[in-house]
Amino acid sequence: MLHEGGKAGGSRLPRSTVAEPVDGDTQTFPFAVTAHPIARTACIGCGYWGKKVARNLAALNALHAVADTSPAALADTSNEYAVPGHTFQQVLDDPDCDAVAIASPASLHGDHVRRALSAGKHVFVEKPLALQVFEGRSLVKLARDRGRILMVGHVLRYHPIVIALVEAARSGRLGSIKHVYSRRFGLGKIRTEEDVIWSFAPHDISIILALLGETPTYVSGEATSILNPGIADIANIHLGFPSGVTARISVSWLNPTKEQRTVIIGSKAHAVFDDTQPWEKKLQIYDHRIDLSDAAPSISRADPVSPTVVQAEPLREELSHFLNCVATGRQPVTDGVEALGVLNVLEQAAKSVRAKAGH
Repeated sequence: MLHEGGKAGGSRLPRSTVAEPVDGDTQTFPFAVTAHPIARTACIGCGYWGKKVARNLAALNALHAVADTSPAALADTSNEYAVPGHTFQQVLDDPDCDAVAIASPASLHGDHVRRALSAGKHVFVEKPLALQVFEGRSLVKLARDRGRILMVGHVLRYHPIVIALVEAARSGRLGSIKHVYSRRFGLGKIRTEEDVIWSFAPHDISIILALLGETPTYVSGEATSILNPGIADIANIHLGFPSGVTARISVSWLNPTKEQRTVIIGSKAHAVFDDTQPWEKKLQIYDHRIDLSDAAPSISRADPVSPTVVQAEPLREELSHFLNCVATGRQPVTDGVEALGVLNVLEQAAKSVRAKAGH
């Protein structure tokens, strides 16, 4: 059941709208705003990220209920947004609940997604979709068989700056891409149910796959465990693609400073996405030229250009897209198939790490 406003499980904001890309082009920004029936959505998990999901669903007039195994977290979030606090099973049994947004620990994603789809709910799940490729495939098939939307939270794909970056790469603005590297560093949040590869790298893998539009033929990983044996705290992933493009991803949750940067080296220009910078400097394009006509290469440097990009909250855009897809039946940008591509790289990197460690 879809609704366009009114009361359902608590007080509601005025009818909201859902953002959708212009002309159906999922890579175009800014977004046009069109009204659609809104899926009543329960937020599963009221932890650090789950609270952000709940806040955005409430702002979109879509939050129907919340669920968490912690009574305190459940009560806090339920009271804040004036919606019922349930167990996960109660959400699944609720005929008025159209969809779930799963923000539970990664180790529970596979089970929660399977149970929700089996109960007839549309599913948004934070990354990763599952912890094994074969499980991810079974979930994609289940969503298809049940005729339900399955969307995975690769939130940076909905970042307006990343959308502009992908457009620059695909339009030829950067020339032919030669290499991509990304660095995602910080101090915490340190997890024990997943390592830094599974926690941090999905964002960068998803961006790189979108930029290049191809599947890697080579994946290698290396990692260091410092705090807990067998749980990587620092890692590097190396990728090779059929076109000859290479990529490197470096991640760490033990870095004293925060760094979130993606660099594209193209034949015509370089692009830098730095998410720690102010909005107007998050994306900078450098029209550096390298002349190889002489025996010694020469470099002509250029000042950076910062394209104008309309500011918006990525998570809000992501959840708006999910609600749109539920209302229209359209497949999300980060659907189950896209998630499987990311999951496959993660699994290959993890296997490489284990092999190098002798496991």
